[in-house]
Amino acid sequence: MELVALAAEAYVYGYPLVRDLSVVEGAMYTGYGPLPPTPFNHFAHADRPVPPDTPFVSVGDDTVRSVAHLDLSGGPVLLHVPGQDGQDGQDGPDSAYRVLQFVDAWTDNFAYVGHRPAGTRAGDWLVVPPGWAGRVPDGVLGVIDAPTSVVTVVGRSDCDGGDDGGGSDGAERVRAFQEQLTVTYVEPGTHRTGLPAPDPDVPEPLRFFEQLRVWMADFPPSAPDRAYQDRFQPLGLLEEGASPYVRADPVLVRALTEGAARGGARVEEADRAAAVRAGWVMQPHLFDYNLDHYGVGTIDSPEWRIADREASYLTRAVAARSALWGVHGYEAVYARALCDAGGGRLNGVHSYVLRFEGRPPAEAGWSLTGYDGAAYGTAGYDVAGSRIGESLAGRVPAYAEDGSLTVRVQRERPDDPVAAVNWLPAPDGDFRLVLRLCAPGAGILDGTYGLPAVERVR
Repeated sequence: MELVALAAEAYVYGYPLVRDLSVVEGAMYTGYGPLPPTPFNHFAHADRPVPPDTPFVSVGDDTVRSVAHLDLSGGPVLLHVPGQDGQDGQDGPDSAYRVLQFVDAWTDNFAYVGHRPAGTRAGDWLVVPPGWAGRVPDGVLGVIDAPTSVVTVVGRSDCDGGDDGGGSDGAERVRAFQEQLTVTYVEPGTHRTGLPAPDPDVPEPLRFFEQLRVWMADFPPSAPDRAYQDRFQPLGLLEEGASPYVRADPVLVRALTEGAARGGARVEEADRAAAVRAGWVMQPHLFDYNLDHYGVGTIDSPEWRIADREASYLTRAVAARSALWGVHGYEAVYARALCDAGGGRLNGVHSYVLRFEGRPPAEAGWSLTGYDGAAYGTAGYDVAGSRIGESLAGRVPAYAEDGSLTVRVQRERPDDPVAAVNWLPAPDGDFRLVLRLCAPGAGILDGTYGLPAVERVR
């Protein structure tokens, strides 16, 4: 195969690993969004929802994050999860959405603990490295087998759910939960304090491939993927020891440089090709590329697997580029709208109406959120939505007698009191809408539920 084409394949294949570990490395030294710099095997907690311009958030979220990057090179760790109400030994109320998502270095979601998959029990989970065969401590809730020796745990907590209707009490519950969410070692061993370092003398244009070479060796993928990556031998990606890119042959340099550009363009094009329906982009199967690792909380069935392994590599790269650390569709689905039903860019100079025929099929709740599209960050305006009939951000939507819900999106507060309850303020310029659905129903997953068209009315 032509070297440039091979390098493009390697770029698509390896992009998720390099993207993931680059963010993990940044987390340890600089942090991201409201999450402070944090070493391996410790949790970083946010005190507010993470803005969508944070590296691992693409479409926005209204949950509060707790993130831990686990290093298992020195042995397994115990992850202590308090009860849903933040109190050990108690099962808290089931209404507030909460989940801990486990992601390996290749961005495969391989386990979930929380509201949907495992309930709200307090207790310990043993997270073990690949090939571990030690003794499981008494009393653990279960064992989570990690595919790689570095994994990321992403916790999402709804600070507005719960029986009290949200607000400050919800935030108090989240803080109590965070304070008792801990990681401890169970065996003596030496753990990493950082990631394996690429050779600093490699020229910048080849840095991606040097990162891929080093990290691919230290965090090997599944056996079928290892067989696939053998084809990259001519690119130097399987070389051990000294980097082949410090004084690489000009022919190889040119092939790698052109291949990276071609591979990057392929990922961008695939990302833009997402289908738009009534102004919305919704991809409930974007994270179906995990074909080999099914731990607690995952669903091992054909409808949640991409049939073609090689095709899965492109999907995985698109997900890493546009929604790093996003969850399987059966856990949550995000739909985003940049344009109205007529194709016009959403802008605060206009007014819009969305009519929901009924509550969207989402067992753990849903929300509609607006974000400033120009800066790709939070606009800071209110949220209209519902969580299993309870308030979100202190506001209960007003449903009509027929069960429908009409949301107005515009700059000015409507004069009509009912319309004002269901009002989503818009900024002055471009913006986007995100519809978030937790534990979505079949209608969302199979596409039979029609998302409400964003109708421009002025």
